[in-house]
Amino acid sequence: MTGFRDHRYFRELATLNLPADDYAVAGSGPLFARGWIDDPGDIDVIARGEAWQTVCRIGSLNRAPISGSAQVSLFHGHLEFFDEWFPPRWRAAALIDEADVIDGIRFIRLEVVEATKRMLRRPRDLAQLAVLAARRRPRH
Repeated sequence: MTGFRDHRYFRELATLNLPADDYAVAGSGPLFARGWIDDPGDIDVIARGEAWQTVCRIGSLNRAPISGSAQVSLFHGHLEFFDEWFPPRWRAAALIDEADVIDGIRFIRLEVVEATKRMLRRPRDLAQLAVLAARRRPRH
């Protein structure tokens, strides 16, 4: 078992038994899964199809404050599900279909993570952009 799956939020995600091909972890999750950051803060998930229908049955549907996409918050906000992601140039289906798979879970591509964090520019996003930049530097 990969270490990220031991984190409480990923254990909560696993209890939902969502179809693996109907969601992808976004936000800080892809960095956390790779072991590049110590704490994801929460888990953002882009969902479609049966996965989206399942979370909508469990939680309350709201609008995301930044993007305006549909949002369902579960487990006291530890898991945030969205039907679309931002910036809007990426479609949810493409983000899920083209996601990296780590230990059986889909994670959006790092270039999407980077673009989102460049747009948001919150203190934690800036710190994570520095992590991404350091990972891209060639090692001698």
